[in-house]
Amino acid sequence: QVQLVESGGGLVQAGGSLRLSCAASGNFFRIRAMGWHRQVPGKQRELVATIPSGGSTNYADSVKGRFTISRDDAKNTVYLQMNSLKPEDTAVYFCNADFAVWGGTKNVWGQGTQVTVSS
Repeated sequence: QVQLVESGGGLVQAGGSLRLSCAASGNFFRIRAMGWHRQVPGKQRELVATIPSGGSTNYADSVKGRFTISRDDAKNTVYLQMNSLKPEDTAVYFCNADFAVWGGTKNVWGQGTQVTVSS
């Protein structure tokens, strides 16, 4: 079994910063792409940022220049540093990753962490 557990969400004022973490655990050979998505009630889940096991990162236009995704493969953890936060960044943030497991690839989602930005 493979799982992802997010942490670091909370309440912050506009202009502030938060750092989200997502740690992977379980039985897998390696982690391929990792990413962060977010969802507001009543709307579709949207991509925030992705980071492959090698190669360049990718960001939604709405967060470019403010958010930074990174990963520490020794700790099986992906991070999302969020700066200059805006009220419209308020959402539940979900971690997602593709794992190489016995028999193929497994895509896993975390349970989500709430980020609330007050104006």
